[in-house]
Amino acid sequence: MDAKKPYVVAIIIQLIYTGMFVILKAAFNQGFNTFVFTFYCQAAATVLLLPIAILRERKSWCSMSSGLLLKLFICALIGNTCAINLLNLALRFTSATVQSAISNSKPVTIFCLALLLRMEVVNMKSAYGIAKVTGVALCLAGVLLIAFFAGPALSPINHHHAFHSGQTPSAPPGRLTWIKGTFLKILGDMIWSLWITLQAALLKEYPNKMLVTVTQSVFSTVQLFVVATVAERDISRWKLGLDFRLLAVLYTGFVVAGVCSYLQVWCMEMKGPVFLAMWFPLCSVLTIFCSSFFLGEIVQLGSILGAILLIGGLYSVLWAKSKETMIEPCSEVNPVESAKDDKEQNKPEVHQEDGRGKKEEETSAYTVERVYPLV
Repeated sequence: MDAKKPYVVAIIIQLIYTGMFVILKAAFNQGFNTFVFTFYCQAAATVLLLPIAILRERKSWCSMSSGLLLKLFICALIGNTCAINLLNLALRFTSATVQSAISNSKPVTIFCLALLLRMEVVNMKSAYGIAKVTGVALCLAGVLLIAFFAGPALSPINHHHAFHSGQTPSAPPGRLTWIKGTFLKILGDMIWSLWITLQAALLKEYPNKMLVTVTQSVFSTVQLFVVATVAERDISRWKLGLDFRLLAVLYTGFVVAGVCSYLQVWCMEMKGPVFLAMWFPLCSVLTIFCSSFFLGEIVQLGSILGAILLIGGLYSVLWAKSKETMIEPCSEVNPVESAKDDKEQNKPEVHQEDGRGKKEEETSAYTVERVYPLV
């Protein structure tokens, strides 16, 4: 039974994300301002985390320098304020199906960013390097197909959709709006990937995860409040009633940011990040069904074909990364073992061989440090 737990947890995670895409789209269809929604979700997370941080880390607050606080402010601006607002705006302009499909490219986006920052290596002479480049090309083709090719529309599974909004959410948006939403999603994922990279470097400088998370949450709450007040000045549209607006805030703030985040960490500790990333396409399949059934969304053939290309690109990159990860430990050990054997067999050449072994070992270690985790 214990062996099956990671698989059950991975499926639950995808179900939670499916619910997030559908509930958020329903709330946005009802006219909920995306900037106000993002502020409410971040404020809920801050209210939940701040008391815990005060109780657990009250003696560590003084250790945070003004330079570190500035870096955390910038990270909050990049990751929460910019990236999340763009992603929510993209969902409003497109559909839940498109957003879940393009989310499959997040590991590939991180890989491309790591490649530009020289944290990732691609050897075009190896099959794994070719697989990585092929995966990136497939993801790019999938995004372009979703953006520019609609194709015939598939009729909704349920014409009397449950999440009725008083508008016509089943009608697809205009073509220009659709293209804009698709590329806003890509831009949001790229900024989010940059934030992940900066966060990893920041945690090396100051490894207190709780204070780093809470401080960014407080900063982003203030930033998002300023953005939301500028974007939505009608106070009546800030009110939360017993509808999908309140459900979207509670679900995203507590179930996704709380429960799902914990399950993801647990699952990655048990099986690794590649195992978790391989389940992402399940969310796309579930979202296609649920958005059609509950929202009455018209799913177009171009979106499905694009999703298939994105999933293919994801698996291509993940396969190459997993194979390289299996090879790297061997490349680290072999030079040392070879040097030891040479030392025993031919003592006069000890210094020459030893030096070469150390040089190879340093090169191998350098290569390992440049490998960047995809998830």
